[in-house]
Amino acid sequence: MTAMALWNEPLEYREGDTICEGHAAYDASSSAKRPCVLIAHAWDGPNDYIRARASDLARMGYLGFALDVYGKGVRGGVNEDNSRLMAPFVNDRALLRRRLNAAFAASKRHPLTDPGRIAVIGYCFGGLCALDLARSVPPGLLAAVSFHGVLTPPRLGPQASITAKILILHGWRDTVAPSADVLAITRELSDAGADWELTVYGRAMHAFTNPAVNDRQGGIAYDATADRRSWAAMSGFLEEALSSTG
Repeated sequence: MTAMALWNEPLEYREGDTICEGHAAYDASSSAKRPCVLIAHAWDGPNDYIRARASDLARMGYLGFALDVYGKGVRGGVNEDNSRLMAPFVNDRALLRRRLNAAFAASKRHPLTDPGRIAVIGYCFGGLCALDLARSVPPGLLAAVSFHGVLTPPRLGPQASITAKILILHGWRDTVAPSADVLAITRELSDAGADWELTVYGRAMHAFTNPAVNDRQGGIAYDATADRRSWAAMSGFLEEALSSTG
């Protein structure tokens, strides 16, 4: 058996006049096409944590593609208030959709991507991104996974049938996505005919996958158990959704 050769590379792409700086990770020991998993970042922008998830996905046999919503050089900090970076996209979901579809198209162009087997995962703001990409129904997107994501709908007019399978991984004590939003998205996805799942971690707060955050009074804290369980849930979900026979 050939030893894995993990390769990481920056990958620039455009949305209109904006240059975005993605990041691809894959096993370079094989030239075979493989499923691609996009990773959408939290409100601080692409960082080492997101690029590490791309490498983790590459070790699982995927092409990991860390997308860039904000544009090249536009970055925040993990423990900073990054509202000024996120707000233009939360307030203009059509702009966000264009930016996400540009990333999706860039991932499809990678020579190792199987264009018919693509998924997206995302964290916090990135969870919203994963769901919004699924809402846009791009051909080839088979699955979307939201980790402690923002769940508010885009309100961009009638929703087409959602063809990607959806997995929402949610902390019950997450004040960013209160129970009313959780109930609302289950109704929304059902109305759109989606194949969706919701897993709730009873003791988890917002950002439960990020070891760098710990502000329990502010409702944001890492939870090792929810982190481990949610990654396992995602792994099984993607394996099923992206299988060549699935």
